[in-house]
Amino acid sequence: MEKKRIVVKVGTNVMTNKDNRILGPVLKHLVEQIATLYEEDVMVVLVSSGSAIAGKEVLGDVNIEDASKRRQVFSAVGQPRMMRHYYSIFHDYGMRCAQVLATKRDFSPGIHRENMINCYESLLSEGIIPIANEDDAVSVTMSMFSDNDELASLVAELIKADALIILSDTDGLYTGHPEDDESEKLNKVTVDENVEKYVQESGKGEGEGRGGMESKIKIAKGTAAKNITTYIANGKQKNVILDIVAGKPVGTKFTA
Repeated sequence: MEKKRIVVKVGTNVMTNKDNRILGPVLKHLVEQIATLYEEDVMVVLVSSGSAIAGKEVLGDVNIEDASKRRQVFSAVGQPRMMRHYYSIFHDYGMRCAQVLATKRDFSPGIHRENMINCYESLLSEGIIPIANEDDAVSVTMSMFSDNDELASLVAELIKADALIILSDTDGLYTGHPEDDESEKLNKVTVDENVEKYVQESGKGEGEGRGGMESKIKIAKGTAAKNITTYIANGKQKNVILDIVAGKPVGTKFTA
């Protein structure tokens, strides 16, 4: 029997506090849930943001005026810091993890895509948890993902995942602003429903991530259309991944 596979994408807003500092307990609980699933023969690929904010936390203000160059520097400094966090926590749970950085070119049909498939399949076959992120340090504009939600969707398709879980800082998709009393959370959405009308604008600072709810809906619908059930849920909610895998009505579920 094949092991179940899920892709979990964790956004920058999940792993940071209001001061944009990385929260160790959030990362630990994330890994704890992945370790629990591993014992149940569920393999997880983690798509993790955070490298840019982690680098900015170390460097503070820099003298580089160009925004894209600043992002390259923040990401190059922050990526090994993020992996050090993950390596240490996974090690505490008796597990192994690996870094897989990619650009959009790596998913194009041909030798690059085959190479990515071989990489993921080899890691998963050894029980190693792949941690994916965009290779921001070398990505050029034409080969950048719109955000890590897009990367997570491509990885889910690549490994033929059973589900994609997009962890955000909200409990799911609402009919209005999540903090409005009249707003209701949508528990289930099909790809042909016009839920885009509910999207609220959100302002983000540098390093805070590129994906808003509009992007998440687009990615969730596109992934669900490929028969990969997709969820948008609150990554700071206790046991959110385990609850989704157990079939509890958590977050917003997107289906074909």
